[in-house]
Amino acid sequence: MAAAEEGQWVLMATGRSPTNIAVIKYWGKRDEALILPVNDSISVTLDPDHLSATTTVAVSPSFPSDRMWLNGKEISLSGGRFQSCLREIRKRAQDVEDEKKGIRIKKEDWGKLHVHIASYNNFPTAAGLASSAAGLVCFVFTLGNLMNVKEDYGELSSIARQGSGSACRSIYGGFVKWCMGKNNDGSDSIAVQLADEAHWNDLVIIIAVVSSKQKETSSTSGMRDSVETSPLLQYRAQRK
Repeated sequence: MAAAEEGQWVLMATGRSPTNIAVIKYWGKRDEALILPVNDSISVTLDPDHLSATTTVAVSPSFPSDRMWLNGKEISLSGGRFQSCLREIRKRAQDVEDEKKGIRIKKEDWGKLHVHIASYNNFPTAAGLASSAAGLVCFVFTLGNLMNVKEDYGELSSIARQGSGSACRSIYGGFVKWCMGKNNDGSDSIAVQLADEAHWNDLVIIIAVVSSKQKETSSTSGMRDSVETSPLLQYRAQRK
């Protein structure tokens, strides 16, 4: 790792990702830690101009720790979903060089550097509009750009899935299938694009936001309760 003046530089990347709405929903996990679903799901990705997350990631040797802000308010990065994504992206990081700034970062140095992350949703957060889907895929995609990660969209969707299940579907536009997969490690639980955003040019989706209040029951809690108590969910999963 080198720069004209060690510790004085900052390298940044910005990305924007849309949310998605499921038309065949996943509702329940067979593995809570890896976020592996009990069934395949299909969604339509919405217009990023209307419902999206914008994330800026900065890295500098002067940062003493990883920090994150959501809509201007600092939030904890200690949660498992953020740490899983950070860990997986750092494992895949490559050499980065910015000749104008005189910055060279070797792939083995990424584990020693800390990042600052600022994310903003242009729609209500945790109100039932899949803000975590947009936020987590943007988190992964922008970190990947900053750290010169070379993985394809399928692999990136698998990483985003570990932060928020439905996030994996927002890696693509149009209609997207999240394959539940069969492998215990989740390596085949990825998103694939079924049709791009130009497939139905006359399709219009209208979202009416009647309240920005956070929902009382989180999706994670609701899914867990359903898996534990609903015989109908088990029937659906077994006969998908």
